[in-house]
Amino acid sequence: MKIESIKLKNYKAFQDLEISNLPELAIFVGANGSGKSTLFDALGFLSDSLNNNIRQALLKRGGFKEVISRGQSGLIVIELQFRLVIAKKNRLVTYRLEIGEESGKPYIEREILRYKRGAYGSPFHFLDFSRGTGYAITNEEDFDKPDEELEREEQVLGSPDILAIKGLGQFERFKAANAYRNFIENWHVSDFHIAAARPSREAGYAEHLSPTGENLPLVAQYIYENHPQIFDQVLDKMKARVPGISDVKAESTVDGRIVLRFQDGSFKDPFIANYVSDGTIKMFAYLLLLNDPHPHPLLCVEEPENQLYPSLLNELLDEFKLNARKGGQVFVSSHSPDLLNGANPDEVFWLVKEKGYTKIERASDHPSIVNLFQEGDKLGYLWKENYFKGSNPK
Repeated sequence: MKIESIKLKNYKAFQDLEISNLPELAIFVGANGSGKSTLFDALGFLSDSLNNNIRQALLKRGGFKEVISRGQSGLIVIELQFRLVIAKKNRLVTYRLEIGEESGKPYIEREILRYKRGAYGSPFHFLDFSRGTGYAITNEEDFDKPDEELEREEQVLGSPDILAIKGLGQFERFKAANAYRNFIENWHVSDFHIAAARPSREAGYAEHLSPTGENLPLVAQYIYENHPQIFDQVLDKMKARVPGISDVKAESTVDGRIVLRFQDGSFKDPFIANYVSDGTIKMFAYLLLLNDPHPHPLLCVEEPENQLYPSLLNELLDEFKLNARKGGQVFVSSHSPDLLNGANPDEVFWLVKEKGYTKIERASDHPSIVNLFQEGDKLGYLWKENYFKGSNPK
């Protein structure tokens, strides 16, 4: 699955935003406060809403009044379009979520999952709920049947702030809802913190890197023990990218903890994670994330350039592109011209804040930028020279 477009209405700085034809790799740049983190937060909001409910996802962000765009009233709207194979055909599916508040209580005004049954006509609603009640179609694959013969299953949810896909998406018979729920559950919206990734961890089990990276030693141990070939690939890349590193191990201590040890070829004894550079820890974490045995369908990574030497950014960008080519999708926010220098105009977007709200421009929509790129100029240099109008702090 791949996100084709994102629409946001009344979500923080995005009073009315639409991004179409999203590529496998998208890099978002802009000044501090322009909304890069907010874009990723909207995707994280969907994930939090699925794991809990709308109310808790809003409270995590300060409540409804802190999420709805300043000076606006009405509904918060999030709409995604994505590709999904149903009945052996590639369908463009739309998921729309509308959120309101009454008497201090948030509710779901509308939740829709729709796509076209044929080449013509309007998209058909296969899931449609409002304020806790609605229906879903159970025989989605019977495309030859007229609308009135499709089987609707009426449902009442436990609360008007619960997503319908949270419950119905657990059942295979609701095919689009099931696929979309699995899609969201496997997103990774990174909020990586070096300080969280350094300490040893109590022995346990973790297959996937957490958003903050605090389980890095456990994930390293899991991949080392269960996917040794992948771990060797990660280690080979570490050796090529971080001078001196010849080995990395996740070892058990006598008090039942897991600690990362990095071997520098120049020294006899390894260093524990607390004594190696921030860049070394971060590169190792990214390589484990990007080489996950069960890849995430969507990775959102904020400012990967922090703590990394500039010359490593092109190689990290290559890793992002490789991950995308394997079927994933990668969204990156950045302040680094060095990272942009390895990208093409179709992959680069910049955010501009005007009168309190943010809009997004795409480099490939500007002929002057495309022409300069084709003549050999790199996008990072063009950004520094202010060709991305409105993206630099004033």
